[in-house]
Amino acid sequence: MSKTLTLLRKELIDASRDKRSVLAGLYYAIGTPLIMCGLFMVLINQLSSPDDLPIKITNADTAPDLVRYLGQKGINNDTGEQADKIQLVISDDYAQQMAQGKSAEVIIVADNSEEKLQKSIRRLQQALQSYSMEMGSLRLLARGIDPRVLRPLQVELHDQATQDSKGGMIMGIAIFTMLYSVFISGMNLAIDTSAGERERNSLGLLLSHPVTTGQLVLSKLLAVTAFAMLGLVLILAISHFAYPLVPWPELGFNITITPSFMATVLVIGLPVAMLAASLQLFVSFMAKTFKEAQSYLTMVMFIPLALAMSASYNIAPDVLKWLPVSGQQGALMEVIKGKALPMQELLISSGATLAITLLLALALTRMLRSEKVVFGL
Repeated sequence: MSKTLTLLRKELIDASRDKRSVLAGLYYAIGTPLIMCGLFMVLINQLSSPDDLPIKITNADTAPDLVRYLGQKGINNDTGEQADKIQLVISDDYAQQMAQGKSAEVIIVADNSEEKLQKSIRRLQQALQSYSMEMGSLRLLARGIDPRVLRPLQVELHDQATQDSKGGMIMGIAIFTMLYSVFISGMNLAIDTSAGERERNSLGLLLSHPVTTGQLVLSKLLAVTAFAMLGLVLILAISHFAYPLVPWPELGFNITITPSFMATVLVIGLPVAMLAASLQLFVSFMAKTFKEAQSYLTMVMFIPLALAMSASYNIAPDVLKWLPVSGQQGALMEVIKGKALPMQELLISSGATLAITLLLALALTRMLRSEKVVFGL
């Protein structure tokens, strides 16, 4: 064990010397929560106070009440260049048709294929439909008919969701970024300590010392796991301070990263970090060069990415809750919603994660006994 610890210290010292490579692996953990919070702030600000929508209204003088109603919704009649992109054409007989209780025609003229205009077009359509419903109710009242006769069912939803569970979808994305950080944070070290050492001809020299391949693999596995967990600690710490800055109450819920949740993520994320380390080392040693290892790992990283994303969006949940990565993701989703931790699913998925880690470590130990792998022949 002393030799393993000595090798581990050597790996950590070598990694710490290349500070740029270390920071490159940790940029994801540092920047992701800050970028996400910034995007959510912009999105919530737009939803809570949408910008005024300028449109060009033809024959506006024939429908002053409609124009006034649209203005209250932030949709204003304008003559600028921006307003020409969406035009509302009111028919010449609009006032006459409305006075007679008939359907009056209004036409929206816009390019619906332009993505930037689609949201504005839907906003205008919704405002017109809302106005139409109000006018329809007034017409029924004028004829002595209760508008409620057109609504035979009055559906009410008694929402039992808590403040925490309402933010489950957003927290699903946040948890995904947290778990995925263990794959990003240790990747550079995994490549450098495997394919990188082989290119520098230091791997063969290291094996010439009285150490076994098992001790060497274990030290490298622990070193990469340590950096992966460092990334997880960083993203949790930054999320703890960044997420409360977002005005979540504007959306009707609140999101907080509590210390107890952070501790839970660290415990559940440890097997995932070990899996990430063993997988990255295995793939890197299979590659013959540093650049080749980078290319292989870029493709391999889509596997945990797909599992975590599928668990976040509830795709085939009955299968994914027993698998590595997606099982841990699902368990953390239940915790953030205020529910009990699904111990059975978590134990099986964590056990499968550790089993795959062990198999990869044993395969890697066997690989390093071959001179072709050690010298990249």
